[in-house]
Amino acid sequence: MNKHCINHSQKALRGGLGALAIAMLAASSPLSLAGTTTTTTSVEAQDESILATWWNGKYMTGNWFGVRDTLEDHGLKLGGKWTGDFYGVVDSQRGSRGFFDQELKFTGELDFAKLFNVDALEGLKGFGEVRWRDSRANSNPNNFVQAQSNFQPSHFQSGTQWRMMTFGLEYSTPEILGMKEFLTLRGGWLQPQKEFIDQPLSKLFVNNSFESSKGIGANIPFSSSFSTWGGTLKLKPVSWYYAKAGLFMSYPNATASSNHGLAFEGFAEDPNQNGLLVMGETGFTPKIGAAQLPGKYAFGGYYYEQENTSYFGQNYPGRYGFYWQMDQMLFREPSPEAPALLGKGPSDGKSVADAKSFKSPVSTEKPKLSNEGLNFFSLVTFAPKYNNVLPFYFQAGLVYTGLIPTRNDDLTMFAIGYGSYSFYNIQALQESGNVNQPNYSMVLEWDYRLQINKWAYVQPFAQYIVKPAGTGAIENATVLGVQTGVVF
Repeated sequence: MNKHCINHSQKALRGGLGALAIAMLAASSPLSLAGTTTTTTSVEAQDESILATWWNGKYMTGNWFGVRDTLEDHGLKLGGKWTGDFYGVVDSQRGSRGFFDQELKFTGELDFAKLFNVDALEGLKGFGEVRWRDSRANSNPNNFVQAQSNFQPSHFQSGTQWRMMTFGLEYSTPEILGMKEFLTLRGGWLQPQKEFIDQPLSKLFVNNSFESSKGIGANIPFSSSFSTWGGTLKLKPVSWYYAKAGLFMSYPNATASSNHGLAFEGFAEDPNQNGLLVMGETGFTPKIGAAQLPGKYAFGGYYYEQENTSYFGQNYPGRYGFYWQMDQMLFREPSPEAPALLGKGPSDGKSVADAKSFKSPVSTEKPKLSNEGLNFFSLVTFAPKYNNVLPFYFQAGLVYTGLIPTRNDDLTMFAIGYGSYSFYNIQALQESGNVNQPNYSMVLEWDYRLQINKWAYVQPFAQYIVKPAGTGAIENATVLGVQTGVVF
């Protein structure tokens, strides 16, 4: 068949489909059945309604023509998110250049009570997550910034390419002694970093120190790419207190991209090198004052079993450390008042003012608390200096929701992170003749998250990294960029 015939066939096909669509619209129109002239007003209104429903929905891909809602009614909740970051390295050790990094996640959750329609299974869920990260050299701004891994500008640079992140089961008691989720058990292929130090505000930022590493990741494989077999137990006897413990498998090269999160044997080359990671945390979650300002005050610790050598040559079976977390909402904007209920007027037609005995009912519904206001978060981590690169780390930040009038869901953010390197490491480097010893690194980050709708946002940011590698030999770095996120 020649090119002319192909083009003619394509035009005919498009024309036929167009005619069919017009005929279907005409046949389905109430006006056409009545024999009156059809207009496009109802069609335009319907299209506008469909577009508005999609734009104001929770997901970019909508509800899949009802399939998504049906699946969720039967217990299966599927989700995904794409995040892309452009880093404009304005000034650094190696000069200036642009980089683009990105991440793609697919998640799933299965509610067994809904799936089998059995109330006795309430609280039992299955979960899983698969992730992809860009592995191109052009995706890594740290190639120019040259920061120590804890302070690198992007938190997407560990565990690149496709990776199995997590899967397993969770059970929470529906109610014991009047308290829901009195006991929560989780087990399977887990991410310790997501099980402990739960600090959602810090994960809004871009730099690796805030979002992922939090100082601990400089000493042990405590990052978003560390997946391992394990289980956790959480007790919540009252609404304002909890205690949690976890036991996991530790193994060498846990975050390597080459294992794709499938290192189910641990260190396959020599399973005898597998060990244990023990973590524990306890905390208080009060709601302060009439505004019920939520807070979280937690203390925790860990022991990571892997053979290591101190900076002076002694051998140790593992590493340990502690952390303190303090998060608090400092100010909540006034809540919108609930509309008052309208009273019924007198039946004789007189005005309400004329009805002496008439009493208008008053709304007793409490107004919903506003999400707008100022939040504070902070974290301090400590580890012995004889065998840990970063024995002291501190981070703190402020997040204001709805600072600009009419932009009630936008976030204005600032955070600072500071890490002090081991003095024993400095001594060891001096004794070996190294004249550039790391003493501290610091990062400052400013962000503004513009929430476009429920499923999309744009977040310009700026980072300033002081002593990126801890020494004066690496120039301070300035990074300007923008992050874009889409929930689908």
